[in-house]
Amino acid sequence: MGPLEGIRILEIAGIGPLPHACMLLADLGAEVIRIDRVGGHPMETWSEPRFDIMARGRRRVAIDLKSEAGVAVLMRLVERADALVEGFRPGVAERLGIGPEDCRASNERLVYGRMTGWGQEGPLAAAAGHDLNYIALTGALAAIGPRDGSPVLPLNLVGDFGGGSMFLVLGVLAALVEVSRSGKGQVVDAAMVDGASALMSVFHGTRAVGFWNDERGTNVLDGGAHFYNVYETKDGGYVSIGSIEPQFYRELIERLELAGQELPEQFDTAAWQDMRGRLAGIFRTRTRQEWCELLEGTDVCFAPVLSMEEAAGHPHMKARGTLVEVDGVVQPAPAPRFSRSRAALERGPVAAGADTEQVLVEHGFSADELARLRAAGTLG
Repeated sequence: MGPLEGIRILEIAGIGPLPHACMLLADLGAEVIRIDRVGGHPMETWSEPRFDIMARGRRRVAIDLKSEAGVAVLMRLVERADALVEGFRPGVAERLGIGPEDCRASNERLVYGRMTGWGQEGPLAAAAGHDLNYIALTGALAAIGPRDGSPVLPLNLVGDFGGGSMFLVLGVLAALVEVSRSGKGQVVDAAMVDGASALMSVFHGTRAVGFWNDERGTNVLDGGAHFYNVYETKDGGYVSIGSIEPQFYRELIERLELAGQELPEQFDTAAWQDMRGRLAGIFRTRTRQEWCELLEGTDVCFAPVLSMEEAAGHPHMKARGTLVEVDGVVQPAPAPRFSRSRAALERGPVAAGADTEQVLVEHGFSADELARLRAAGTLG
């Protein structure tokens, strides 16, 4: 019984941040009904539904939204919904007849969430793009990578998920709180360029004060510092060190048996490169497991660099139940956790349109209506 129990959200099926956002909302107890294309989305290439983890937790209805009849079906669902979210380019929903004003005519309390990369307006609003392009424009991509190399792609964590789905969820939930006071819904414009920029807040501040510069790989948190870095071990594994605070750095120096030697000051940036080389040599003298035995659980701020498979077996992750198995597929458990409203995975992913008839019957559609809609190809 998650904290969002009783909230009904319509998801116009898309890719990337949109299904991730709806997974999070469903994980927390919202009833999310996913509106699929008849025939499925062309980007869905899963051999079995159970592998599409981001589709878990919701029922799926297949409707042809390019038909007037399909739009009419959707509007009947809108009447009973608290929110609708879509990820079309600006203007597409309006052309289909399912834009904010169209939906508002059916339900003035509806929160209408829009997920895009560039946003609903601006010179690039109508252009195609992907996660990589959006974070490139914000300055985030330029800041990630080695000093002597190209920017490194941080998967699609910064744009799609960090700057995209998380801000869509935040916006929808904030608007739902507001509608409880005003009685009126509103549009949430969640753009990845905005969200990724918000994630960069601390770096804008440290840059303004002179503590951060645009030369990649020379700053505290981008691989420039020897005390906040990743090092290779004797067996080809890697470990992470995050000894930023002076007391943690002192413990690192002591455990690496460097105490008492003549060392530069921790924040003497001119010495960082030499110190990185020195620590690299030390970490190559032991295996990853040996370093775990020496440093894990200490105030050095240490963790081994694990693969996804290894992460599932780590004692800490197992003790918290951070990763669970559903239908034979290992995946993250719902997060965050609540003291009373316990979120749980009650439904794994199902095929597109698997719940069409059940959902529509619940919304008052008769058997004759369903038969006519199926015959016309409006439903999948």
